[in-house]
Amino acid sequence: MRSPCSFLAFLLACSLVGVSMANTEEADGVKVSVVSPIHPILIRNDHGPLLQIVIDVSQTADISVSKFTFRLDATDDLNDLKSLSVFHCGSDASFKPAALFGEVASPAASVIFHGQLKLAAGKNVFWLSTTLKPEANLQHRVAAACVEIETTGGLLKPAANAATASHRIGIALRKAQDDGVHTYRIPALSTSPKGTLLAVYDMRRREGRDLQEDIDIGLSRSTDGGQTWEPVRVIMDMGENAGMPQELNGCSDPGLIVDQQTGVIFCFALWMQGKAGKHQWVDDGSEPGFDVGKTAQFMMVKSTDDGLTWSTPTNLTRSLKQESWWLFAPSPQSGFQMADGTLIMPVQGRTGREPLATFATVMISRDHGQSWSVGNPAYSGGNECQAVLLNGDSVMLNIRNDQERFRAVAVTKDLGQTWTDHPTSRNTLIEPNCNGSLLRVTYERNSETRHALVFANPHTQKGRTHHTVQVSFDDGMTWPDSHHLLLDEGLGAGYPSLTQMDDEHVGIVYEGSQAHLVFEKFAMKDLFKE
Repeated sequence: MRSPCSFLAFLLACSLVGVSMANTEEADGVKVSVVSPIHPILIRNDHGPLLQIVIDVSQTADISVSKFTFRLDATDDLNDLKSLSVFHCGSDASFKPAALFGEVASPAASVIFHGQLKLAAGKNVFWLSTTLKPEANLQHRVAAACVEIETTGGLLKPAANAATASHRIGIALRKAQDDGVHTYRIPALSTSPKGTLLAVYDMRRREGRDLQEDIDIGLSRSTDGGQTWEPVRVIMDMGENAGMPQELNGCSDPGLIVDQQTGVIFCFALWMQGKAGKHQWVDDGSEPGFDVGKTAQFMMVKSTDDGLTWSTPTNLTRSLKQESWWLFAPSPQSGFQMADGTLIMPVQGRTGREPLATFATVMISRDHGQSWSVGNPAYSGGNECQAVLLNGDSVMLNIRNDQERFRAVAVTKDLGQTWTDHPTSRNTLIEPNCNGSLLRVTYERNSETRHALVFANPHTQKGRTHHTVQVSFDDGMTWPDSHHLLLDEGLGAGYPSLTQMDDEHVGIVYEGSQAHLVFEKFAMKDLFKE
């Protein structure tokens, strides 16, 4: 929604990921370090960096490198890989697939790259990279180890245990310039009664900035558990309304809710008309009242055929927004449904012009989306939020907090009429000021039905890095370190969205370091392992 702010590991028995580094002095004037960054390797990406190898040469040494040897026998299935390459990046630590060392190799348990390159004094950076096949298994990992480097100064042998990387496999759901779109942001993910995955998001066509801009709402749809995704559908585009150009009729921040009883899918978004150069969350980018062009509009589209086709937009602003509010908007997340059919959708808004005059709450429908009502603010000074059901039919709202770098958490027992602070509010779950995702998951263990809360966000208070999933088995009272899964340590825009895909899997879309929108899939038996 707003512009992005610019090691935890999952210590379960099944997990191998971690940052690893080893320095070995094997030749006069030469040493090597191997780093394995934590991030997924993505289907649809041309390159997936696995290992960074830095050969440090002293000022007096005259050294050339001629061979790299890697092992990949710890990879779950080498058939997931299409090819492997080594790239030389000069002294730049970042990955750049420009200067190829040796030839592109086919995957094997042991892979050797031959070449001849004179090394400069100082740091010489190389990367081992792989390209995945489209059918690569999303439950598998790719593991690589640097075994040996042959130089004119002698053999360099990084310690085997420290030079091994294990990476999850995911999908680059949306990348820069896919379908000619500059930037994809703000995903919300849900699952239909038929098991179809539905991911909605901003299509920021000209540049990466938020409203006001030329932004439409796009939908990606998968019917095979996230392995493949259909071409993008544009489900909300306000066109050149009132004779104004597309860049003055942007819509953004989609929220998604599926009626699991009727199959109807609702997508909400915010439409802004005019106000060139303004921002809907800043100053008079949106103002009190109801009029188009003055206040941003709360819009809805719906699908009755599992997301294949969508209605024309309906404007709900006058029926939901209080006239005195400066803004009323969907939270860019997914809602949920209670057993009695009640739909609960997280929402947010502004009550004034000041930066902290913001609030978070829920809106509900008891008639399958025919009408909606808005609860009272659960928290002031926060905005984007996610709602889940707790034991005893209470509803928890987990909120992006503009006041401290901890999540705000509130609970209601009367569907948003009154709220109380949760004991963990503003003191437990850290954040860098970013959207997060909270999901209640039901699963079977020893023939017993259980539930857990799954939370995702950039797990840091400084920047949008360390994209992490956490699990709570006690309705959010504790989030044990043993159930932290670090997905991506790199810089991304965050904004995760979780969904329970079926009885065995949880899916996530988030804005990570390897693509604008990344999809990953987790087996519950691993996520909830005790």
